[in-house]
Amino acid sequence: MAEPQPDATASKHTHVSFSIWPPTERTRDAVRNRIVESLTIVLKREGTLSREEAFDLAKRFEEEVFESVCETASTDDDGIEILFVYYEEISQRMLKTVKARSGESWAPAAKPANEPTPKAEE
Repeated sequence: MAEPQPDATASKHTHVSFSIWPPTERTRDAVRNRIVESLTIVLKREGTLSREEAFDLAKRFEEEVFESVCETASTDDDGIEILFVYYEEISQRMLKTVKARSGESWAPAAKPANEPTPKAEE
């Protein structure tokens, strides 16, 4: 009985690599749109951010983070780790912006200076 020959198409697919970094321009646009939506929703009640400002911030965040991450990206991996860093950095920038724009509502409540410190029961 003859031994089956390996399929030529099967051997071609064993050397295929897959990488998700860098993201496509379409994906980057989707990220920017999501940033705009998130910032607009969170800061709408504060009235501290217009949609145009949110768009400008989103574009700046994404471009700065993308450039920064590209400088540190390794071509040896599939891009999952670097994509995680990309999204994490964008999230951190959004959080800082929300905190700065919403002012004191995000800061812990300060104790009035004239209020006495509670004493432990003896």
